[in-house]
Amino acid sequence: MPQITQSCRTDDPLLEITMISHGTLTSLDLQESRRFYEEVFGFEVIQLSPVSLLARKGSDHTYVVVETGQPSSMTIMDHNGIDVASRAEVDRAHAALRQRRERYGIQRINRVMDQHGVYSFYFADRDGNTWEIVHNPDRGYTYLFDERRDLTGRTDIDPDLMEHVADDQFFARLRATGTARS
Repeated sequence: MPQITQSCRTDDPLLEITMISHGTLTSLDLQESRRFYEEVFGFEVIQLSPVSLLARKGSDHTYVVVETGQPSSMTIMDHNGIDVASRAEVDRAHAALRQRRERYGIQRINRVMDQHGVYSFYFADRDGNTWEIVHNPDRGYTYLFDERRDLTGRTDIDPDLMEHVADDQFFARLRATGTARS
């Protein structure tokens, strides 16, 4: 059920973390997964055990890829985002993946569209991991961490009638009605 949440921010969190360092992806076959990550995404990949890989690209955030022999249960709602430089690159990536679908065992490729404030498409790799190829502004979703976009604690908005929060047109309509924070 859609809802507007109340902030629970604190100056004294239970855990003093420094960064989100990694996530885990499942693999049916490490060699095939490695080929996909290196040939398709250009990830830097290393292997530290017979059943796992580490993969990264463009930052210190690392994926731990573990051969489980079971497909991932990941859905579009719990996907991984891969940023590209332009809308044209989203289109190029979509065409390239469709063309090489069999070679890399890609299970599903959704159509390219403008959605939730970005231009993107989703696909599932051979292991069932879901990816979004997306053109974001520079620095990804950083621009959304702006108090003028934060709906926390808002009681004047019906969440059942809302567009996606990342949609610039939604915030323009809020400002036009005088209900958005300035």
